[in-house]
Amino acid sequence: MKDLQFYLELEDKEWERTGEQKDRHCARAIVVDDEDCFYFVQITRDDLFGLGTYIETAGGGLEENENAEEAVVREVKEELGIESELLCKIGIVSDYYHAVNRHNINHYYLCKMKSRGEQELIDYEKNDLQMKVLMLGYEEAVKLYETQTDKKLGRLLTNRELPILKVAKQWLEENQ
Repeated sequence: MKDLQFYLELEDKEWERTGEQKDRHCARAIVVDDEDCFYFVQITRDDLFGLGTYIETAGGGLEENENAEEAVVREVKEELGIESELLCKIGIVSDYYHAVNRHNINHYYLCKMKSRGEQELIDYEKNDLQMKVLMLGYEEAVKLYETQTDKKLGRLLTNRELPILKVAKQWLEENQ
């Protein structure tokens, strides 16, 4: 697996920094199938980030004694119900969520779907985030990311993920 070495550092310009930022290592995935469809999660929330519905990649924090590669495969299975294989590590996006005093170190991977089953969500993901799977073409995904920039959280998500999606698309075009 050849790593792409993409790196992006983003500041949170949406919320004021009020405390010490705790580091959180996350593993996130751009997931694609054989027909070049991409898989994302749609979240709907009404919390300290505000009310809104957003698109984002599957992913989350690394569990104890878990590396980023193991975490991304687990997160894709849980959030999307997809068994996947890693194609490459895209890179790292370092971003901040001042509203919760968190600095995320997001390890992004491009994953290929092997098979699809049911999501394995925890209650918080089902009830509070109303997490659903979205299967989208590339252009459709780009448009959804761009339309969510009317809200603070949407801008943070789009700034973090749209550049990664573009890098993944370019890799796919060069390696198919």
